[in-house]
Amino acid sequence: MNAYMNTNGKPNGIGSPMPRTEDARLTSGQGTFIEDMNPLPNIHHAAILRSPYPHAAIRAIRTDKAALMPGIKGIVTGRDIAELTKPFPVGVTAPVEYYSLAVDKVRFVGEPVAVVVAKNRYLAEDALDAIEVDYEPLPAVVDIEKALEPEAPILHDKVGSNIANHRTFHYGDVEKAFAEADVVLKHKFLFPKYSATPVETYGVIANYERSTDHMTIWSNFHGPFTLQSVMAHALQMPSNRLRIIIPKDVGGSYGIKSGVYPYMVLMGVVSKKVGLPVKWVEDRQEHLMASSSGTDRVTWIEAAVTRDGIVTGMKMKMADNVGGYIRAPEPACLYRTHSNSTGAYGIKNLFMETIAVMTNKSPTGLIRGYGGQQLYFPLERMMHIIALQLGIDPADIIRRNLIPSEAFPYRTPTGGLYDSGDYMAAFQKALEMTGYDAFREKQRDLRRQGKYLGIGLACIVEPSGSNMGYITVALTPEERAKSLPKSGSAEGATVSIDPMGGISVRISTAPTGQGHETVAAQIVGEVLGVDPVTVRVIAEMDTLTSPWSVASGSYSSRFAPIGSSAVYQAASKVRDKLLLIASAQLKLPPEALDVEGGKIVVRESPEKQLSLKRLIGSAHWNPESLPDGMEPGIHETAFYTIPGAAPPDENDLVNGSATYGFVADAVTVEVDAETGEVKILDYITVHDAGKLLNPLIVEGQVMGGLVHGLGGALFEELAYDSSGHFLTGSFMDYLCPTATEIPRISVKHLETPSPITPLGAKGLGEGNTMSAPAAIANAVADALSPLNITIDSLPLSPSRIWSYMQEAQRKKKQPKEVTL
Repeated sequence: MNAYMNTNGKPNGIGSPMPRTEDARLTSGQGTFIEDMNPLPNIHHAAILRSPYPHAAIRAIRTDKAALMPGIKGIVTGRDIAELTKPFPVGVTAPVEYYSLAVDKVRFVGEPVAVVVAKNRYLAEDALDAIEVDYEPLPAVVDIEKALEPEAPILHDKVGSNIANHRTFHYGDVEKAFAEADVVLKHKFLFPKYSATPVETYGVIANYERSTDHMTIWSNFHGPFTLQSVMAHALQMPSNRLRIIIPKDVGGSYGIKSGVYPYMVLMGVVSKKVGLPVKWVEDRQEHLMASSSGTDRVTWIEAAVTRDGIVTGMKMKMADNVGGYIRAPEPACLYRTHSNSTGAYGIKNLFMETIAVMTNKSPTGLIRGYGGQQLYFPLERMMHIIALQLGIDPADIIRRNLIPSEAFPYRTPTGGLYDSGDYMAAFQKALEMTGYDAFREKQRDLRRQGKYLGIGLACIVEPSGSNMGYITVALTPEERAKSLPKSGSAEGATVSIDPMGGISVRISTAPTGQGHETVAAQIVGEVLGVDPVTVRVIAEMDTLTSPWSVASGSYSSRFAPIGSSAVYQAASKVRDKLLLIASAQLKLPPEALDVEGGKIVVRESPEKQLSLKRLIGSAHWNPESLPDGMEPGIHETAFYTIPGAAPPDENDLVNGSATYGFVADAVTVEVDAETGEVKILDYITVHDAGKLLNPLIVEGQVMGGLVHGLGGALFEELAYDSSGHFLTGSFMDYLCPTATEIPRISVKHLETPSPITPLGAKGLGEGNTMSAPAAIANAVADALSPLNITIDSLPLSPSRIWSYMQEAQRKKKQPKEVTL
C-alpha cells in the first residue's frame, strides 16, 4: 500500500485517521524525556526539604551538619531565595508574596523549605535528614467557608484576609427575572480538589553561566509562555538571558506541568548559588503533595424558572480554594469559563460573584477542563433538580433551554461568541444512542424489584483557544485601564525546505502527548502536496530558536483552532512562494497552477508540470533565477491569533475563547443497594468539534478526557484533615481509575465547522473532563431519587453513597410526628 495512503485508500491529509508518527519512537523506547536528558557534563542532583506542617513560622534553619556530609556541594534556603529573587508577580492586586522556597513561614504541607545539591540524589536525600528547622506551628484552615470567616487564621498578614480576589458581575436584568419567576430554586454544591497524575512527574535541569549571566533551563514545562516573563521577573534578569528548552517528549501533563515554573526558578537560583548545573526530578509523593491541582470550589446557585421549565435568570456565587498562595495563572480558574458561564443554555440574565480564597492546601493551577468541571457540576445538576421539582423529564428541561441552531453565531450575556453548532441535533443523537425512553421503562420495572438504576444527562460547551484577555476580568475596569490591555492568543510555526527538498516544521505548542507532530505533518503534507510521512516536525520548544509568543504552549485545547492554523498559514506561505517561482518559469499566473503529488501542475493542462525539487533547487542554488524582489531560500514563519478576541470592555464583556465546541453526554448507572458502589452501565458521548483534523487522534483524546472526568466523579480527591495535614500521599489513598474501572463508551461526532479558523477546527479533548462529573452525578441522583437523596458533592465513593442511603433509610423508619 502507498505510504501516502491510509487504510481507507485515501491520502493521509487533513481529516484522515493517520496513525501517530510519534508512536514509533515512544513504543520502541526511543523517546526523549527530561529524565533521559543530560545536556551538560558534571550535572549534580538536588533534593528538596519540605514542610511537615500546614502552617508554621520558620524560626531558624540549621544546615551546618548537612553541609559537612560527603558529596554535598551546597544548600539553599529561603533566605538565599529572598536575596536573589523577587516574589512571583500575580494577576491580582492583593499583596501576596510567593517565592520558590518558604521564606518566613510555611503555608501548606509539602512546601519547599531548603534544597540540597550533591553528586547524586541519594547523597542529597540523606543530607535532608541532617537539616534542622525550628517551626512554630500556627492554626491552619483548609475549608473554604471557614477561611472566609472573620476569626479564621490569616495566611498572609499583608493581605489582611484570606481573600486574594473578589469580584461581582451583572448581566441583563437579573432582579426582574427573579421577581417574575414562577419558581426560584437554590442549592449549594461542593467540588473536590483533584489532580491529573501524569506518568512523568516534574523535572528540571538548570545551568547558570556566570561569564555571560545567562541561564538555560530544561524542563517538562508546557506553557503558557506568559510564565516565561513571570520567571524572568522573579530571577531579576532580562528575558533574553533566560533560555527555556522543552524536550520533544513529555509524559503527560493535562495542565499540571504549567505549575513546574516555581521549581524552574528555584533550580536556576540553586545552580547560580552552587556554581554547577543541577538536575531535579520529583518523586510521586512530592507530586501528589505539592505540585499543582485543580481548585476545590463551593458554588451557591439560584435559578429563576417559569412553570414550564425555562430558566430566565441565574445567580452564582463561586468561591475557589487556590491553596496557600495565589500563583499565576490563578485566579484564572474562576474566569476561564466566564464567557460560557451559562453553558449551552439561552439564559439571558446572570449575576456572578467570584472569590479566590487562600487556605493551607497546596497551590492550584491549570488542569484539563480548567474551570469547566467546577462550572458544569452545579449548572447541570441544577437542570436535573429543576426537572425533579417541576415534575418534568430532565431531557425536556434541557431541550427547552438549549440554544437553537438558528441562533448561531450566538452571543452569551457575558460576551462569549459561540461560533457554530447544532446543540439540539447532538443532544437528540445522545438520547437515541442510549435508548432513553426504553431505559425509563426498564428503570420503572427494576425499581419495583428494589434496584436503583438511573440515567444522567449533561450538555456542555467546550471552549478552546483562550483569549489572553480573559484573565484580566479578575480586575475591575478601572484597574484594567491602568495596565497594557491583553487580547488574542498568538501562536507561531515555521515551515522550511532544505536544498535537497527535505521539509521541516518547527512548532511551539509544547505537545504533551496529544499528537501535534502527526497533525502538523498532515497539514503541511496536504498544503504542499507531499506525503506527510516525509515531513519532519520539530516539537522541541526552545525560547532561543522557536517561533513562540507569550501565549505559546499546550493548554486550553488551543492546538486545533490556533496551533494548527499557524502551521497551515506557514505552509501556505511556502506554497505561495513555490507557485510564484513556478509562475515565472511557466509564464502563467499562480492561480492557473496547482500543487499536488510533489509537483506544480498546470490546472488546464496537467501534462505541463514542474517538480517541487527543481523549484526548491532554484530558491537555494540559483537565486538569480527567482522573480524580482524574491528572497532566496524557503523558510517561512507565520503567527496566527484569534479574530475578534478583544480585551474585556468596560462592562466586563469578553469573548474568552477562539472557538466553542459542544458535548452531549448520557450515562446509565446502577447503584448497589448493599454497598453503595456505582456501576456505570453505558456511557454515550456526542461531540461537535468542528472539522476533525485526525479522527483517530480525536478518539484517544475523548477517551482520555472522559476517564479524567470519571476519576473526579467517583474516585479522586486530594484530601486533608481539618487541621491541614495531607491524607492522600500515595496511590494507596489517592485512587485513580484503572482499565478495570473504564465503562463501555460510545462516541459519535457532528461537525459544524468553525467560521473563525482556516481549517474549521475547534479544540477537543477536555470536554468530557467537564461533563462526566455532572453527568454521572445526575445519573446517581436519578437512581437514588426514590430515597430523596440529593447529590451535591463529589467524589461519589461507595462509602459516601452508602452513608447517604443509610441516612435516607433511617429517616424513612422514623415515626411521623402527629400534631393533636
